[in-house]
Amino acid sequence: MDSVRVYVPLFILLALLACPAEKALIQEVAAKNEAASEGAPLPTSKEDWPWWRGPNSDNTSAGGQVPTVWSETENVLWKVNVPGHGHGSPTLLGNQIFLATADEETEVQLLISYERESGKKLWEKEIHRGQLEQRHKKNSHASSTPASDGEKVFVAFLNNDAIWVTAVNLQGEIVWQQNAGAFDSEHGYAASPVLYKSLVIVSGDNPGGGYMTAMDRQTGNIVWHTRRPASPSYGTPVLAHVAGRAQLLHSGCKMTSSYDPATGELLWSLEGPAQLMANTMAFGGNFVFSSGGYPEKELLCIRADGSGDIVWRTGRDVTYVPSPLFHQGRLYVVNDGGIATLFNAHSGDVIWRERLGGAFSASPTLVGDLLYVPDEEGTTFVLKASDHFEVVARNKLGDGGFASPVICGGRLYLRTLHHLYAIGNHAS
Repeated sequence: MDSVRVYVPLFILLALLACPAEKALIQEVAAKNEAASEGAPLPTSKEDWPWWRGPNSDNTSAGGQVPTVWSETENVLWKVNVPGHGHGSPTLLGNQIFLATADEETEVQLLISYERESGKKLWEKEIHRGQLEQRHKKNSHASSTPASDGEKVFVAFLNNDAIWVTAVNLQGEIVWQQNAGAFDSEHGYAASPVLYKSLVIVSGDNPGGGYMTAMDRQTGNIVWHTRRPASPSYGTPVLAHVAGRAQLLHSGCKMTSSYDPATGELLWSLEGPAQLMANTMAFGGNFVFSSGGYPEKELLCIRADGSGDIVWRTGRDVTYVPSPLFHQGRLYVVNDGGIATLFNAHSGDVIWRERLGGAFSASPTLVGDLLYVPDEEGTTFVLKASDHFEVVARNKLGDGGFASPVICGGRLYLRTLHHLYAIGNHAS
């Protein structure tokens, strides 16, 4: 298709006009023509997991099967202590793992690199000291997952009333640091950086005036800065190729929206599903799936061509923090209260719905025909990804956590409250 029709309801325009300008550190920046150049090629190896939700941004892995059974004494290749506290998932590139963390006692926010094969710490870089903001009890001061373009690692932290994006080279040296915008929230920050061509993009939805900011990967210079409503929300936008074009999809602030990732221009937007969102949208074919949140609770299937068509919707067993997962015409949802549901993605029909029990914040990860999803107490459920519900295994580790599992290169990497695990067959 040649274009996407812009659909902007009146309530969004009013919300944008209500944004208090005095709270913003950065005024809206309109992108110039061809704002996003191709830049250096982004990682494409199925052996890597270069950013939040993996190389395809959908939490599916092509990295080979991993064990379905493990414990503290079985199929753990290595286990390392992680200083501080954080909920971001590990990022993997080549033989390096990158992890964001924060030590609340010393008020230091860090980026750490580990050797992928052994778990040995390669370096630890202090990004910020002091000025930690308040947070929700289920959040952390390091909930963002780093992103890597193969040359640098980009990490986003809330510090001193602003979102700061820092580029660090693979040797642990800071290349640049940029203030992406003011941020005012009693619950903290959780969104992860998104890479598109020459850009690194972050979201900053907050009551003082929301925005998305795109920076040049090489220099940190701001390329575009697009305002969003003055409303709190905590999800990460996702880059998807749907309805014939690249779209930057984002939900929250009582709307689901699509932006041109090269310029920040709004392509389309519609109302719903909720004011507060804390997950990442799923996508597939010509459809996108937006689920949340608080105080409203609804899951929407939306046609991604800008027509404003909602194909189906449901208010039952909706997920707020864990992200939904689309695969082969099916939508898998494990919600915060431990209800697992499989939808026909095109019709919204429920194929199965079962109770796992427990509380969940992590999102399911798919490899082959298996879904891996840990609860907050440290039990990882392995589910069959099929039209017949089956729990293949339940695996308990010593401490719980909130981070989503990463699967690549025949291994599962799991961050818990105090440790990072590599799980796999010893022959691998």
